[in-house]
Amino acid sequence: MFLVDGNAYMNDPEAVTKELMTILERAGAKVVAHRPWQDGKLAYEIQGRRKALHYIICFRMVTSGMDVLTRRCQLSDIVLRQMVIAHSEELFNAVVDAISGSPAEEAPSEKKVVAVPALTQTGA
Repeated sequence: MFLVDGNAYMNDPEAVTKELMTILERAGAKVVAHRPWQDGKLAYEIQGRRKALHYIICFRMVTSGMDVLTRRCQLSDIVLRQMVIAHSEELFNAVVDAISGSPAEEAPSEKKVVAVPALTQTGA
């Protein structure tokens, strides 16, 4: 999951989505499912922003792409935080099904990775 600038997403959702997909593509990831998840106030200010959008993306990627992904997210003005977690095939497929409503493709030779928020809390 990626925590992205909520104002940028509100102004141009296609551009923000395209930037996220470009970051993942350059890291060698194959996106399986994605969608905006939760928009709201942050518990604390991050890079001068008090509001942000959680954007969930399920993707498959070899672990060697993590350095590229991390660096590209750090250089992005849109991405405030990101966290990537490798899940079992069953959990990965369940998350993909929940996001997209369709079964996930099998890719046995690649490690399955799902992005999850890092060090962020939203106010209720």
